Amino acid sequence: MDTHLLLWAATGSDRLPGAVADALRDPGFRPAFSVASLWEVVIKAGLGRADFTVDAAALRRGLVAGGYEELAVEAPHVLGVGRLPPRHADPFDRLLLAQARAEGLPLWTVDAAVAGYGAPAEAVG
Repeated sequence: MDTHLLLWAATGSDRLPGAVADALRDPGFRPAFSVASLWEVVIKAGLGRADFTVDAAALRRGLVAGGYEELAVEAPHVLGVGRLPPRHADPFDRLLLAQARAEGLPLWTVDAAVAGYGAPAEAVG
């Protein structure tokens, strides 16, 4: 999930698309989050972004306790960013996309610019 979806899922926001909420209720579904999303929360909260006013440490604890798998950022993920065309300026979204590609995972997003990269990005709402 991109960071906005992750935050909406963690906070029970009504902005979470139904398909994502349904997947999260499926006992066979294994959600994952990237450390890059935690980094994004820390950076953007520090910049005063109203949509990122969450305690990143508490977010991580809640996600791990909720059964989410934590994905570390590794060199192949970072290097993969360099292979992406510059369609999107947000470095966090680009890293999430490169990580999803390297790991063979889908990246669910509500951001049309990210979805425009094609697989593994999938628009969900």
